[in-house]
Amino acid sequence: MALAFPGMFSLEGRTAVVTGGTRGIGAAMAVALAEAGADIILVQRDTSNTKTKDAITALGRTATIYTADLAQQKDVEGLARDILGDGHDVSILVTCAGIQRRHPSHEFPQSDWDDVLQVNLTSVFTLCRDFGAYMLTRAGPHRGSIINVASLVSFQGGLTVPAYASAKGGVAQLTKALSNEWASKGINVNAIAPGYVKTDMNEALIKNETRARQILERIPAGRWGECEDFKGPVVWLASRASSYVSGEIVVVDGGWMGR
Repeated sequence: MALAFPGMFSLEGRTAVVTGGTRGIGAAMAVALAEAGADIILVQRDTSNTKTKDAITALGRTATIYTADLAQQKDVEGLARDILGDGHDVSILVTCAGIQRRHPSHEFPQSDWDDVLQVNLTSVFTLCRDFGAYMLTRAGPHRGSIINVASLVSFQGGLTVPAYASAKGGVAQLTKALSNEWASKGINVNAIAPGYVKTDMNEALIKNETRARQILERIPAGRWGECEDFKGPVVWLASRASSYVSGEIVVVDGGWMGR
């Protein structure tokens, strides 16, 4: 039986794991999922920042913090075991955590390359693999939703960000590869590609008056993105409203890619 609007967007009774949820886009996504009815598991480096957790509990939803350093593969590999071992029935995974390093490509340090690829791509694969394996054991035609966070540099090369562009290009292709295997098994795998958004990661661009002006002039919407702009897309991709959407990279960029 088809779900009626707005019930098709409800996440009642579901549990979501969110990385990168302490601030910025990740925090907005975590709160949006809770507003739609989900309980949230936040993966954080430590428990010192409870702002997102407090916002979620204020909505009457459950928020739980698990600690892990995504730069350490051993920590990443233990996350699903610990979370699922505590009895959480995870049916939504959002991988939003990311880091940035900027250097001219001919001077790009190997250590920065390794760090960016680990946090932005290897950890994403590991979490998709481990929570995807669990979702495959869940009952029902819709077993789970995986939402990765890609980027405009999943499509474009960017400047002085070869590691970030490589990682985010990899996230886009990983999303498609997993969808090819899992869509028929009831797991929708998609990604959201943010455009230029007012976040800490873009602080260097925002402070560069010339570059910031050039960027703004190209955005058809006439403004930089806000973290709130990602609440609707993540709820849509996590809910049954997008049940026939899989393998897509949903660009949320104010029209940048269409320019």
